[in-house]
Amino acid sequence: MRKLIRRFALAALVAPAAVAVAMVASPAEAAPVTAQEQALTVPADVVRLTNAERTAHGCAAVTVNTGLSTAAAGHSAWMARTGTFSHTGSGGTTFAARVRAAGYTRPAGENIAWGYRSATELVAAWMRSPGHRANILNCASRTVGVGVAATADGTPYYTQDFGF
Repeated sequence: MRKLIRRFALAALVAPAAVAVAMVASPAEAAPVTAQEQALTVPADVVRLTNAERTAHGCAAVTVNTGLSTAAAGHSAWMARTGTFSHTGSGGTTFAARVRAAGYTRPAGENIAWGYRSATELVAAWMRSPGHRANILNCASRTVGVGVAATADGTPYYTQDFGF
């Protein structure tokens, strides 16, 4: 049952309120992908689609930050490795602690998801979810990092970290 709940869950964390917001969505059936395919194409596509949504709604585009990218990639890898879908990471870390540990001092928010087959499906789902949408359309955010990691069977886990 726990695996089923994780399969259909999508969660967002809005850092300024320091409150985790959980939403339920129905991700598309995950198609097996290689870790290399995910690592090379999806983060750039997520950033491009995120910026398209931001500019369409009057926000400036965010730029990629290596510290945020490192934190996001590490959290996605941990979720894929452990099969855990949560904003709480290894050793009980919060997204803000992971971002700061990666060298970024002003964390803004985090989106996570799993099971989506493409960046297009992923960003569309986040935009349908109030908490995720709020993170993407937070015009005060200036930077972003995106990480993706796949389980042994190809199921992708995604993390998008924003910074002020």
